[in-house]
Amino acid sequence: MEPPSRSGGHDPLATGAGWFTGRMAVTLYGVCAVTFMMVMYALEGRGRGFVLAFAVGCLLSSLYGFLSGAWPFGVVELIWAAVALRRYRERIAA
Repeated sequence: MEPPSRSGGHDPLATGAGWFTGRMAVTLYGVCAVTFMMVMYALEGRGRGFVLAFAVGCLLSSLYGFLSGAWPFGVVELIWAAVALRRYRERIAA
């Protein structure tokens, strides 16, 4: 039986066997995605490949935002991904 969601219906992310639920999987994914993004941001000065990796991290974090229901976070991370891709292209030209 699925636990009820805040809206009164069933929450598909909350289903799962045992103690590890779908919501926990999304949270764990989010922690990994945001951590990856921040590490790549810290390493950007070492080369343009890290700028591209930061853009990928932003896309992964954006997906987390949409999966978790925090769509404003997802939209902002998409924008950051576009900014990072632009910076990557500018570094290629330089």
